[in-house]
Amino acid sequence: MPDKKLLILNSDQVRQKVDRIAYQILEDNFDESEIIIAGILPQGSNIAVRLKNILDKIAPFKITLINIKLDKQSSQLHFESDTPIEICSNKVVILVDDVLNSGKTLAYGFGVFLDVPLKKLRTVVLVDRNHKSFPVTTDYAGIALSTLLNEHVNVQLSENAEEDAVWLG
Repeated sequence: MPDKKLLILNSDQVRQKVDRIAYQILEDNFDESEIIIAGILPQGSNIAVRLKNILDKIAPFKITLINIKLDKQSSQLHFESDTPIEICSNKVVILVDDVLNSGKTLAYGFGVFLDVPLKKLRTVVLVDRNHKSFPVTTDYAGIALSTLLNEHVNVQLSENAEEDAVWLG
């Protein structure tokens, strides 16, 4: 039996979801002078760049983008970032990933900031699958899906955004 994929979001819908999340971030942080958007590599960083581009046009505050690479296979927190994490001190940090499944990636992402005094930490995902093994919730989600555990959510993001899609298969 061939594997069937179900289109959950097309490119226009992905763009609409990211736009809406950007406006939610703006509304929740309007009084800030700067926020940090921390994208988890690879897909979370792609979404983070899109959020930054939108916020650069609509927000009165400065937006700083950092990329975080997590070693999710390790039993201890190991990460790399393209910017020193200390720049986040006393600022709002928006942690971005593509899909929230078990919550492990976002839990590791929280760990990156444990030794930094933050004003607040918020989370963004494009798809929340509702299968959490860790007590993690999202502050901003494009779509929440109730899926079977054996189903896979594939987020496809293209450079020009014309071939973006979210598939369930």
